[in-house]
Amino acid sequence: MENFAKINFLGASGVVTGSKFLIETLEQNILIDCGMFQGLKELRELNWSDLPIDVEAIDVVLLTHGHLDHTGYLPRLFKQGFRGKIIGTAPTLAIAEIILKDSAKIHEEEAEKANKEKYTKHNPALPFFTIREAEETIKLFHANIDDKWMPLSEHISYRFQYNGHIIGATFIELDINKKRFVFSGDIGRRNDYLLDDPKTPEWADFLFIESTYGNKLHPEEDIEEILASLIKKTINKKSNLIIPSFAVERLQTLMYILWQLYKKHKIPNIPIFIDSPMGNNVLDVFKRFPNWHKLSPAEYNEMCNHVNIVQSYRETWETIDDKRSKIVIAGSGMVTGGRVLTYLKQLIDEPSTTVLLVGYQAEGTRGRQLQDGVHEIRFFGKYYPVKATIKSIESLSAHADQRDLINWMQNIKNVPEKVYLIHGEPTALDAFRVKIKDTYGWTVRIPKLTDVDKVII
Repeated sequence: MENFAKINFLGASGVVTGSKFLIETLEQNILIDCGMFQGLKELRELNWSDLPIDVEAIDVVLLTHGHLDHTGYLPRLFKQGFRGKIIGTAPTLAIAEIILKDSAKIHEEEAEKANKEKYTKHNPALPFFTIREAEETIKLFHANIDDKWMPLSEHISYRFQYNGHIIGATFIELDINKKRFVFSGDIGRRNDYLLDDPKTPEWADFLFIESTYGNKLHPEEDIEEILASLIKKTINKKSNLIIPSFAVERLQTLMYILWQLYKKHKIPNIPIFIDSPMGNNVLDVFKRFPNWHKLSPAEYNEMCNHVNIVQSYRETWETIDDKRSKIVIAGSGMVTGGRVLTYLKQLIDEPSTTVLLVGYQAEGTRGRQLQDGVHEIRFFGKYYPVKATIKSIESLSAHADQRDLINWMQNIKNVPEKVYLIHGEPTALDAFRVKIKDTYGWTVRIPKLTDVDKVII
């Protein structure tokens, strides 16, 4: 009698975000990642629906890393009855805890604001999840180390493998009845400023690989030269350089580059303000887990001392009112929420302002709208004219590009039975499918949301 595993594609299938993959077996039901959908409205609305599975039957959640689109649905999973273990590396769980608590606070505040100012059709507007639900979810966290096989049941074990991208991130190898399932998570880049190169898998019977940049190569940009030039122009115009930034990794990378530019005498000592409560907490994760990044304790301290950490909302307004030329790095990276909205609301209609986008901008986000050249943008129910200069540096992305992704697979010794392309927009998925077929001759499948596959194990 053949033994089957059932694969449920509950997110990041045909789209970039919302990572969720349920593997059902006779011994264990294992959810790989549990993220929120971001971007287009029809995707965001999916977040409010219960999963089309028996949530209470899930035994364990394994996390590749802490980003919101890989962890942000966990409190909703808890609300639907999940009470199993949530397992990740220690830095991943530290990041996830920060993100969930911060998101819950934002959800509660935005619901309260929407109800007070009545700019929503929902009556009443409800938070996606509450602080209490986030805290109850975090109680289920269990940390495990990377590079060591850990048993889940008699015939199932898993291993986390270092993957760059952000601090704590891994790809997951899951052995079920001697068949290996490999979930890439988000793959980092080689020669990263702060992180070591990703490890690579050596065997994969069933490979699930991200495709965010499956149709692109990162441009060969001189990031330091571009930043130095923008900063000099900002100083000459006596204006503001606003950088919406992801709180995890991107913010710390920007801090490092700006500190290095100053040390190399490529820029003057322009005030740099870091306005991201979550980003400040992530800095503490770097301090707690020095073995997961390249900075020495002395370098970490010197980098942090070079910037001004904004501690309160009052200080946000003091920063806006500061007439000096300055750099402001504030969350969020795709301009979907966070403190950066306060700065843009005040400054995006000034021609002297420069907004620098420094990473992937998903469809349907304000960041993508700005990147595409919109003439006005909507915050909190109102439209504001976009008169600022909008710039973009794609090469600061923490995602592997097509070449990196192809190289990440090159050490796989066998021919996978199935290769699933996940975490990609349709054009990227199709281009990457062709590239894999041309390079390795492997047959590739592009699953859609809610698809279910049965495989023999």
